[in-house]
Amino acid sequence: MQELKPIKEGKVREIYDNGESLIMVATDRISCFDVILHNEVTKKGTVLTQMSKFWFDMTQDILPNHMISVDTKDMPEFFQQEKYEGKSMMCKKLQMLPIECIVRGYITGSGWASYKENGTVCGIRLPEGLKESDKLPEPIYTPSTKAEIGDHDENISFEQSVTHLEKYFPGRGQELAEQLRDNTIALYKKCAEYALSKGIIIADTKFEFGLDEDGNMVIGDEMLTPDSSRFWPAEGYEPGHSQPSFDKQFARDWLKANPDNDWTLPQEIVDKTIAKYLQAYEMLTGKQL
Repeated sequence: MQELKPIKEGKVREIYDNGESLIMVATDRISCFDVILHNEVTKKGTVLTQMSKFWFDMTQDILPNHMISVDTKDMPEFFQQEKYEGKSMMCKKLQMLPIECIVRGYITGSGWASYKENGTVCGIRLPEGLKESDKLPEPIYTPSTKAEIGDHDENISFEQSVTHLEKYFPGRGQELAEQLRDNTIALYKKCAEYALSKGIIIADTKFEFGLDEDGNMVIGDEMLTPDSSRFWPAEGYEPGHSQPSFDKQFARDWLKANPDNDWTLPQEIVDKTIAKYLQAYEMLTGKQL
């Protein structure tokens, strides 16, 4: 069996070159505050991969995606070992667009901080009198530039996204920026409505897109996972304060409360974290992992 090495490693994902395709592995690593923690969170990679597959399948009518297969039998022998089962996705190679496409349906996090300061989020003026966690009248698109690992992404206006894309794709900046915005909002609306019917509010999320060999836009990376989105339980939702969430909040809260943590979580916090990921997956898909 030929041993393969990743061509690119992120905080959580490893990407392998498979000739005509890529293989994206979501590991069980967990990162908080841009640091990879010493713990592994068993099954986390499987939740991320299988949840992306679920949404990719659901949204093919809006836009194609990069997924070819999540069955390791379709992949080189190296991936046919237990540690890759369920967490590996074979994907089409794309020319990725240098924009993180963020959509916000509710006001929270950095958006809420900005709104309190000057009534805007990423330069977009919002109605007066909104409370924290309020649903916005319409989802807003707030793109950012993609930073290298270790740097922070930078929020930009729609007009700046046109200029940024124009640098990479001369003559296509406006067209691509509009496509990114319209696809982001269409995907969010369809999936947020579905999630709400299953008891989950998708407060905000980010998508990444690329172009295929014919120049058509395709969804890449992951989609609507607890790592790329803010999921809230619909039960008990009440604007006016922050909401509990289906993600790394347990881990973040514990790290903040224990500053001498050495980036290591107690097992109890790891267990609570994965329980949240699994609960979100089961509520959305109706299946157990």
